[in-house]
Amino acid sequence: MQPTAPPGDRRPSTSSSCTARMMRQKILTTSARSALMKSVGQSDTAPERSVRSFLHRRGFRFRLNSASLPGRPDIVLSRYRTVIFVHGCFWHGHDCRHGSVQAKTNRDFWTAKIAANRSRDERKSRLLHAADWHVETIWECEVCDEEVMQRLVRRLRSRL
Repeated sequence: MQPTAPPGDRRPSTSSSCTARMMRQKILTTSARSALMKSVGQSDTAPERSVRSFLHRRGFRFRLNSASLPGRPDIVLSRYRTVIFVHGCFWHGHDCRHGSVQAKTNRDFWTAKIAANRSRDERKSRLLHAADWHVETIWECEVCDEEVMQRLVRRLRSRL
């Protein structure tokens, strides 16, 4: 005898693995996916807030998105002559499991866009180095990695 679901339970039946898999996927129309992609912010993202909070708790003070520097770095620590970019793995083509995801639709567009993002990132980094700034990049997948963040703090403190 199979257990019955409690009254009001709206979970789908898991009798078919295909049905369960489809229920987990977010199937969006083209216009809905377009709206979703447009809603992704360029600044003040959750990973950026996390990095800023981590640094602030350790006594670092900084400016945000300085338009006077190439690439509008996410975090500018003038005292340390350091800028920090917090990159989304997908958007900037990181080599982690999130960044290596290939778009299923409009693949040529996304491949070109991510390649252009990477090229722009490298160009802005060279300009900042030429202006005698240290450039740090924190990837979205690294934000929650305590060891990566501690290494960043050690590098910053060594620059005083």
